[in-house]
Amino acid sequence: MRRDSRAATPDGGRERAAITPGVLPGGPGTMAQQGGLSMKEQRYDRQLRLWGDHGQEALEAAHVCVINATATGTEILKNLVLPGIGSFTIVDGNQVTGEDVGNNFFLQRCNIGQNRAQSATELLQELNNDVSGNFVEESPDKLLDNDPSFFCRFNLVVATQLPESILMRLAEILWNANIPLLVCRTYGLVGYMRIIIKEHPVVESHPDNALEDLRLDNPFPELREHMQSYDLDHMEKKDHSHTPWIVIVAKYLAKWYSEKSEQIPRNYREKEAFRELIRQGILKNENGIPEDEENFEEAIKNVNTALNVTKIPSCIEDIFNDDRCINLTQQTPSFWILARAVKEFVAKEGQGNLPVRGTIPDMIADSGKFIKLQNVYREKAKKDAAAVGNHAAKLLESIGKAPESISQKELKLLCSNSAFLRVVRCRSLSEEYGLNTFNKDEIISGMDNPDSEIVLYLMLRAVDRFYKQHGRYPGVYNYQVEDDIGKLKSCLSGFLQEYGLSVTVKDDYVHEFCRYGAAEPHTIAAFLGGAAAQEVVKVITGQFVIFNNTYIYSGMSQTSATFQL
Repeated sequence: MRRDSRAATPDGGRERAAITPGVLPGGPGTMAQQGGLSMKEQRYDRQLRLWGDHGQEALEAAHVCVINATATGTEILKNLVLPGIGSFTIVDGNQVTGEDVGNNFFLQRCNIGQNRAQSATELLQELNNDVSGNFVEESPDKLLDNDPSFFCRFNLVVATQLPESILMRLAEILWNANIPLLVCRTYGLVGYMRIIIKEHPVVESHPDNALEDLRLDNPFPELREHMQSYDLDHMEKKDHSHTPWIVIVAKYLAKWYSEKSEQIPRNYREKEAFRELIRQGILKNENGIPEDEENFEEAIKNVNTALNVTKIPSCIEDIFNDDRCINLTQQTPSFWILARAVKEFVAKEGQGNLPVRGTIPDMIADSGKFIKLQNVYREKAKKDAAAVGNHAAKLLESIGKAPESISQKELKLLCSNSAFLRVVRCRSLSEEYGLNTFNKDEIISGMDNPDSEIVLYLMLRAVDRFYKQHGRYPGVYNYQVEDDIGKLKSCLSGFLQEYGLSVTVKDDYVHEFCRYGAAEPHTIAAFLGGAAAQEVVKVITGQFVIFNNTYIYSGMSQTSATFQL
């Protein structure tokens, strides 16, 4: 008896050699060299398991702009350079100061007085020779004045530690150009991120604990025919103990229908009765003692997940009913055209079901039986994808686009992930800041807890108001902390009054933000750098789901929260 290891890997099915835990990809001690992998595959082995070859290709083709080589900005870049971002450009007109050297690992004492963008670029490039690093020795506000289209040449822009006035100008330009913007800020023990993107469709959302697409409650004809080829009652012991558990569940489900109920087992009592039905099928020796049949135990163990009802998730129904899916034009992205094709497939060939995913889990079975069962699902998935492709071709023709404008690779990828499609739409920064468009309900509901992370958001808005009035942040000089407490409290009250927010913020937070003095501690910057780089990778690869739209981390309580502002 053996366990087949043919479960699909994230890179599209090609098995890769394992890596010794705790050893960096491609370094001494890895097994990659023994697997015949290229140097590139050795270096990026672990991340290739996460987002696959196509995700890595997207990453390597991307050009990201980071505004300001602060501790936060360089930590973000470090976490993009190491996995192999194609190229980056740092925009920063500031010179390196002693304060920079004190909290930024990518600046040294010898860099003091030099341009910060150039100094950081040189050290960051040492991390990965495959990455192209560039720098612009100019402040972002001057670039916005002289060449605002400069920022529209990138796949994504990351803005760190920007004053509100400059940020608003930048956000408007990028919003109109449909360029994603990630705003990052470290302020004392507070980390803040805001992602600004009009629409971000995700094909490979990689949901946690996703159920297998087995269709045992509603088997397609080819699967039903395959199941009928098994006769568990007249099998030899060897074949009986090597039958895949999916077949076992399907066979006893048919028995359940004929003897117990016409409905699939749903509640705990019915599922326990169904497990007992399977248990009775285990072969017994001459003394009447059940044999050790691991495949039957595996079937019993998987009853809960195997008997899930095949249905279209509500989030996919929302995508089908979206205006972008209903009204197609020549400018419609391929995601929506394929989503519409899947919708038509569901209504016509799919009998109300999405295309079959085409994968099955690893299980105890002999190779022959496993491969035959696997091929049943794979062939059905190919057939369904071809049917979706026919609908897509007709839709493309109807809007005056060539059928080849959507590749077979793109088609198959979306079909196999059709149950996991996601669309994230963020509000613009001008909507968040507008007196008539800001999300008052989200803020008030967050204030149910006086120590909610939303309080930190209100304080950040207050210190921005302070900066606008005084040309500096509160508490930047130690001797001004006490004087600035009253001024910051006044700014906070003015902000809350202007936005009609009848909420109370503890004085402790005002005092704390004055004591911060707009400092950028490296511990918070490093944490935020890792989190921000993760979101950048999500946007670029189109995999995993980005947050929507504001993320706040509290280093005081070591908690975080997201808000739709």
